[in-house]
Amino acid sequence: MGCNPLAQTGRSKLQNQRAALNQQILKAMRMRTGAENLLKAATNQKVREQVRLELSFLNSDLQMLKEELEGLNISVGVYQNTEEAFTIPLIPLGLKETKDVDFSVALKDFILEHYSEDSYLYEDEIADLMDLRQACRTPSRNEAGVELLMSYFMQLGFVESRFFPPTRQMGILFTWYDSLTGVPVSQQNLLLEKASILFNIGALYTQIGTRCNRQTEAGLESTVDAFQRAAGVLNYLKETFTHTPSYDMSPAMLSVLVKMMLAQAQESTFEKACLPGLQNEFFLLVKVAQEAAKVGEVYRQLHTAMNQEPVKENIPYSWASLACVKAHHYEALAHYFTATLLIDHQLKPGEDEDHQEKCLSQLYSHMPEGLTPLATLKNVHQRQLLGKSHLCRAVTHHEESMREASLCKKLRNIDVLQEVLSAAHKRSQLKYTQLREDDDLLNLTDAPDIISKTEREVEIIVPQFSKVTVTDFFQKLGPLSVFSANKRWTAPRSIHFTAEEGDLGFTLRGNSPVQVHFLDPYCSAAAAGTKEGDYIVSIQDVDCKWLTLSEVMKMLKSFGQDDIEMKVVSLLDATSTMHSKCATYSVGMQKTYSMICLGIDVDDKTDKTKKVSKKLSFLSWGTNKNRQKSASTLCLPSVGVTMPPVKKKLSSPFSLLNTDSSLY
Repeated sequence: MGCNPLAQTGRSKLQNQRAALNQQILKAMRMRTGAENLLKAATNQKVREQVRLELSFLNSDLQMLKEELEGLNISVGVYQNTEEAFTIPLIPLGLKETKDVDFSVALKDFILEHYSEDSYLYEDEIADLMDLRQACRTPSRNEAGVELLMSYFMQLGFVESRFFPPTRQMGILFTWYDSLTGVPVSQQNLLLEKASILFNIGALYTQIGTRCNRQTEAGLESTVDAFQRAAGVLNYLKETFTHTPSYDMSPAMLSVLVKMMLAQAQESTFEKACLPGLQNEFFLLVKVAQEAAKVGEVYRQLHTAMNQEPVKENIPYSWASLACVKAHHYEALAHYFTATLLIDHQLKPGEDEDHQEKCLSQLYSHMPEGLTPLATLKNVHQRQLLGKSHLCRAVTHHEESMREASLCKKLRNIDVLQEVLSAAHKRSQLKYTQLREDDDLLNLTDAPDIISKTEREVEIIVPQFSKVTVTDFFQKLGPLSVFSANKRWTAPRSIHFTAEEGDLGFTLRGNSPVQVHFLDPYCSAAAAGTKEGDYIVSIQDVDCKWLTLSEVMKMLKSFGQDDIEMKVVSLLDATSTMHSKCATYSVGMQKTYSMICLGIDVDDKTDKTKKVSKKLSFLSWGTNKNRQKSASTLCLPSVGVTMPPVKKKLSSPFSLLNTDSSLY
């Protein structure tokens, strides 16, 4: 679900071309590195000259390959909606390519070494993880594909906690190719894997946005939403993974990509405002003119950002050119709509003069010298002159957008772009020609800039990973709050003991996993090696790491006087055995609570062979000592104090306390 590896669509073929180019770039880079090393080592002048000649050829080949990759990055037609549309194409991001990764050896070794479990029991889980990763290389271009990538990203969080301790490398090499330059990056670090998946989530959103039908209101709304979500994912990547070695995921590049996504969302908002077909109405034209000015402004800012170091060297030239083209195009539209509202509309008696005057004054930061809004509205000649000034600026911007498009080979080959720019230019040119007079050069003044304004400011939509339901593949290892890579414990110890007269000799606390709490130092469980703070992992070969306290207690009580085999583990870090009062939560896992308690370490030198007339239940021991106090951790004796034996024995702890007691 969400993956289609066999689909021979234009998009999948383009991605295959990208993968092949990545391999060629990798080969060329290796040859260049070898030639550079040879040049450094060679002392023979003739050899050095031959190496320099070879280097020049290799650099030329590498540049041609990178230009070919740039051509794939601007192959916007493959990603657009298939409906015939007279709209300027939007720019999608291509998915990052990766190499196969084999998790099996490293994870099996870690399961055996760290968790002391048979690794063959987890072969299916490891296979599921590898299948999920493979599926993420060819996600479908819809919400199912996004959910697939998000599921793998969330699963990596579990894998990182289970198998990647902060103090050592796991020996798993992740390789991802830069989507803009094709340069491979390899690391034994799961953060590279997580960051690359995040980038692909953002890239997939851009492909979904360009696929939407921009001839319908619903389609444009989906386009805006997709690009806002793409911006949110890329911004989250920038803020969360600040030291990624791949240049397409550097903070500077991600900042530019976020701006590009928001600019395209703003452009789609303008298209939505124009969708019903513009009516030649004064107030509507004021609104649309300011909307167009807003789009032109954001593309102008994007073009400026694309030409800043260090982004300038690696951003595709065609992207920067298209940003410049769109900036001029939408500024031209803003002036054209302003000219139309001035030339085609006359202030008639009975019309709302105040409202029109207010709209016109808010359209400019300042009126041209010698003009006022109301006087201009009432004077037909002044309106004509100001309108023609705007038409002149519109024509100038149209010509500049067409010139910029003609300078870029990739943009010259996008037919629909050339058609849109040419049609807009002809429309403005025709309107000016109809009104042109011989003395315009003397009478026309420079039209003022139009204030940008929008009724809908696009914004980043933060990714909501919590909405994706994910089950930890390796949950059989136990609750993640305890059984994780950053905690170490002993190998499971088998404890054989019996409950005398229904008394186990210890109490329990916690939920999933359950811990041994109060322990009678003279009971059979203690003699068999049980310690306070031990986690119970199985009873009679039944795994109980995920069982609640009441379920474990019920299981123990069910054996009566029979021999019980219980396996326990002890955390090697003493500070980790007793938790602070907290509640931790992981997506896809149940809540795990632990309560603060004080442990009692009975002196190891206690003579266990000493005969006692009657063994004491540890619970009754504490109760007898603090008979007047409530049964809470505050009434426990100090750590390290050896309590004298008490001859009188009370009933079993199970009969004294309810399972819902705070002691548990």
